[in-house]
Amino acid sequence: MTRHILHCDINSFYASVEMQRHPELRSKPLAVCGSQEERHGIVLTANYIAKPRGVKTGMAICQAKQCCPELVTLPPDMDEYIRFSRMAREIYEDYTDQIEPFGLDESWLDVTGSVGLFGDPMTIAREISDRIKLELGITASIGVSDNKITAKLGSDYKKPDAITRIGRDNYKEIVFPLPVEDLLYVGPSTSKKLRSVGISTIGRLAQSPPDFLQRRLGKMGLILHTFANGWDASPVQKSDHVPNIKSVGNSATTPRDLVSEEDVLLMLYLLAESVCARMRELVSRCSVVEIYVRDTELNAFTRQRKLPAPSCSSQELAETGMALFRRHYHWDKPIRNIGLRGAGLVEAQSSLQLSMFAEEQRRDKWERIDKAVDHLRQRYGYMSIRRAIVDTDPLLGRINVKDGHTVHPVSYFGG
Repeated sequence: MTRHILHCDINSFYASVEMQRHPELRSKPLAVCGSQEERHGIVLTANYIAKPRGVKTGMAICQAKQCCPELVTLPPDMDEYIRFSRMAREIYEDYTDQIEPFGLDESWLDVTGSVGLFGDPMTIAREISDRIKLELGITASIGVSDNKITAKLGSDYKKPDAITRIGRDNYKEIVFPLPVEDLLYVGPSTSKKLRSVGISTIGRLAQSPPDFLQRRLGKMGLILHTFANGWDASPVQKSDHVPNIKSVGNSATTPRDLVSEEDVLLMLYLLAESVCARMRELVSRCSVVEIYVRDTELNAFTRQRKLPAPSCSSQELAETGMALFRRHYHWDKPIRNIGLRGAGLVEAQSSLQLSMFAEEQRRDKWERIDKAVDHLRQRYGYMSIRRAIVDTDPLLGRINVKDGHTVHPVSYFGG
């Protein structure tokens, strides 16, 4: 049975909401930007007047204003964006209960079981598009296909306010000429590796030998080969689906550049405490520690290490993260953003037999200390008890990573 999948992508979401709230800005170049005071001063999204003038997502505000001096910038209002996202979802729910969000502004819809009631997939897509315009005052681009990956390519194909059907009959004609970067999960690093071996389009990727891609990219090479050929059997999750949480992470853009190992260690302790507290809330321990580092030139890398035993000790996670950092970072540039993740979550046993081995005794001791700190913070507030190292730098030490910087990424793989 052929599936019918839609991917709905609200156009320039934050900027569109702001133009709906401020009609006087609709004819002006507009960008929603992070706080410069908190060093998040980048463009989060720009409207379709600003984009042709060179304003791009991720660009520093000063760069954006060099490209477009008349650019109007507004701070984000996440509560309002969440409200609009929920209203869009209410529209989707009139057609299916299989709705899988991919961030606030994007969702996959499986309307296979709805065609008997509402018409063919293109009719449903047009009706959803019209309702978003009429009821919310914003626009969406919608991709129509038989799988999630191709449907997303369809929503990206024409913007704004467009509907694109990609089926087996026109797949090669539309998709194969697209740049390889248009495919989900082909980021800058993967793109560089593919282009270095002459793979610059999705078509070239689809036609490359799978074993060659696996040698170059590992198992991700096989996944991308599958995606490039439009083969994707992954289901669209139902509205009430509760994902299996496989990792817990946190990152922070620091109020000043990190310029020494002491700075990095301080931040890793802060991040490890918040990550481990979240794991204890989930009654879990992690088996893998991962760090993310981005320097002042926005170059980034991720590294991970498997732990000898599952842990939710902030001391162990911070020490492991620091060991990874020392091994892989060479201080070419100061650091702007740093993150820590506990991956490979396993269920924490309610009671563990105390081992005779010193390392396991040490882990048990630090986990007990962490639990005591949790209780104190729950009663007296997050800042009521802190490590001494935090007070060595008043600027970095005042960061509340638990409440102020937690990021909840959405992963296609459900990770």
